[in-house]
Amino acid sequence: CDDTSCRTSLDVRIHDTWYDLSGWRKAHPAGSHWIDWYDGRDATEVMDAFHSEKARGMWQRLPKSKDDVVEQLKKDVPDATPTQYAFRELRDKLEKDGWFERDMVHEAKLLGIWVALAVGAVATAHMALPVSIMLTALVMTQAGWLGHDYVHGVDKFSDFMRQFTTFAGGLGATWWSDKHNKHHALTNEQGVDEDIATDPFLFAWAPDPKHDSPLRKIQHWIFFIPFSFLFALWRFDTITVAVNSIEEKRPGAKKELYLLLAHYGIMMSLLPFNVWVPAVFISGLMSALIVTPTHQSEEFFSEFQDDWVTAQFTSTRNAVTTNPFSEWLWGGMQYQLEHHLFPSMPRSKYPLLKPILQKFAKENNIPGGYRESGEFEILKMNWELYRRVANEDAVEGAPYSRGNGQLGAIDLGFSPAVGGFGKK
Repeated sequence: CDDTSCRTSLDVRIHDTWYDLSGWRKAHPAGSHWIDWYDGRDATEVMDAFHSEKARGMWQRLPKSKDDVVEQLKKDVPDATPTQYAFRELRDKLEKDGWFERDMVHEAKLLGIWVALAVGAVATAHMALPVSIMLTALVMTQAGWLGHDYVHGVDKFSDFMRQFTTFAGGLGATWWSDKHNKHHALTNEQGVDEDIATDPFLFAWAPDPKHDSPLRKIQHWIFFIPFSFLFALWRFDTITVAVNSIEEKRPGAKKELYLLLAHYGIMMSLLPFNVWVPAVFISGLMSALIVTPTHQSEEFFSEFQDDWVTAQFTSTRNAVTTNPFSEWLWGGMQYQLEHHLFPSMPRSKYPLLKPILQKFAKENNIPGGYRESGEFEILKMNWELYRRVANEDAVEGAPYSRGNGQLGAIDLGFSPAVGGFGKK
């Protein structure tokens, strides 16, 4: 073995300094697998994106890697790119200028709309069934977008509202955080990003024959069926994670389970079965039509991307909405690039951030630049992808879409963290 393969410390680079996280990995609130994944890698952008200012100050007190280890890692790990350094400067400037401060008037408006929809859904449940179903579907979808913003947020209001999506939408904050943060950190990385692992019902690329399915040949005709099951699947996963969290004694697990039970108790008490059940599938369809095309039409990666910033630009396409209703319905996801680069920034800031990122892309020669298409055009692009992949032959050795649960591809051997720390 050489110095790298026999390295016994767990070393992560943050802002050009290597830290030995061997003794801290188990204390990481989001799980040791995150630390394992970035062993021997740069985690600067991910560290900045997902953590509060207080948490980001803590890593400076962690032990630094040994000099001989650092020397070896410098030979094997690429330096940060000029684009990464430019992005770090941009992030620092935005923070100093108050871009991460939440507009409480805007939040009150969004929450007010959600409450009005919920009241309308209950009021029409026994006299206008189709209206109640559609209002309930909108309530579920918007609860997801609001909760999505709060789970990502690192401000005090977000901390207070973190479980909103659990109570209002039946989608657990813990499940969402575990799954969704990996999508943000490793966007469109095949075998790792579970948001693009939609097979065996929908394939975003031609698979290996052993992972193929007859459904692939007709996926462009039946896509709306698996799309509709999105929220039902997420609800099932939420319950599974909530129960497992109790057994694992994760912080706040009991509170989250109680809120989840309250959600179902209230929903089933106020809404008939023939209202909330179809609403779950309609909300799933609406949400899938929004979240799926903003990534699947762009680049996929078969290996780890060292330049996280460029990877976000090349794996993400924004949707340009055509009317105020669509702007609200998309829940901020039309600004997918802004959200991916700054997930903890309140979504109300994204429209004003757009020209800044367009300028950044041009000044830093980002491949493909700032990518955006009309809201209907981007849906067409996604459908055309499904049609093209449906007509392609299976490819021997094509990347597998799934890892092992939330651990992604770690246990499949696609990471330096395979098998866990200490099993190199």
